[in-house]
Amino acid sequence: MTRLWDKGAPLDERVLQFTAGEDYGLDERLVRYDVRASIAHAEMLHSRGLLEGDDLEQIREGLTKIGLEHDAGLWHIELHDEDGQTALEKRLTALIGPAGGRVHLGRSRNDQVLTAVRLYLRDAAGALAEGAERVATELDALAARQGGIVLPGYTHMQQAMPSSVALWSGGFASELRDDAQGLRSVLRRIDRSPLGSAAGYGSPGLGLDRELTRAKLEFAEVQEPVTAVQISRGKAESQLLFEITLAMQDLGRLASDLLLFYTQEFAFVTLPGEFTTGSSIMPQKRNPDVFELVRGRTASAHGCLVEALAIFAKLPSGYQRDLQLLKFPLFRGIDLCQQTMDIMATAMRAVSFKTEGIHIDPAIHAAEEANALVVSEGIPFREAYRRVGAKLKG
Repeated sequence: MTRLWDKGAPLDERVLQFTAGEDYGLDERLVRYDVRASIAHAEMLHSRGLLEGDDLEQIREGLTKIGLEHDAGLWHIELHDEDGQTALEKRLTALIGPAGGRVHLGRSRNDQVLTAVRLYLRDAAGALAEGAERVATELDALAARQGGIVLPGYTHMQQAMPSSVALWSGGFASELRDDAQGLRSVLRRIDRSPLGSAAGYGSPGLGLDRELTRAKLEFAEVQEPVTAVQISRGKAESQLLFEITLAMQDLGRLASDLLLFYTQEFAFVTLPGEFTTGSSIMPQKRNPDVFELVRGRTASAHGCLVEALAIFAKLPSGYQRDLQLLKFPLFRGIDLCQQTMDIMATAMRAVSFKTEGIHIDPAIHAAEEANALVVSEGIPFREAYRRVGAKLKG
């Protein structure tokens, strides 16, 4: 097959399948962002006298129409397109004719796809932060419903000091809000416009207005110099995956507690039937599969982060095709985190603590007794510690 930028010989089908890989499917989520960025780029070309007004109107209307059709599911990127950027330009040219071929002036697929990715990541980071806050809100609601229930607090898997449902849920809620802040902090690297850097060295002789496209796309700043753009690739992606990993670990630890609390030996919580599954062999069993999978998905988040870091770790400067491979771990990490947050927000509404299952070892108040002796008698803490310990042994 022959592509837009082929130079005579058609591409071997096996090469297309290998190089396109799963990339064309992954680009589905970027189409709306690519449409927006392409329109901004065309408007900038017009402002610099590089695109006629009539062509701009055709490009703007054509891209808008194609984007809406994609949103409606009327077309999809296919293997022979190779990627979303090519699919968009081919459809635009088929729709409006030669004017469609003018939109690529002054840009490369490199800055084109990176612009779309960063616009997408800006939305994704915000959505993930909101997801973490939703789980935190549900934990707050649990504390409001049952916060006064006393729980044993554990260290080394042994009852250690008194706690409560409010303290337990409040700790996780606080950390999930911290995760939300961490996810939003990634904007520092995401929110820089790469458009106009082209293949990494700009577009000599055109006098592009990178500030204009920055403003139209609402990026915080233009990424300068142009050579920094390709060197920076993978950093924002990996930082987002790192923050996703931290959030997933908090969700995994929350799930791990609930799995322990749900055992017959602990019997601290109940779960409704719609949040448990049955056994294929044991009629009495109800399995907390949701929380087990949340705990297990922490490993998936780790894998996405490590894969992304390894892809660009030792690349030379400038664009390298390896960078295409960042999309798979990036998108997978985002999707699994968003799905996990959504299910955990719903699941926390289903969790109910039951006081009859909670056993408190009286010795759990030992530290409090030692503190009381210090306050009432003025003795050193170590003496109070020994006296309370001896009393418990006796």
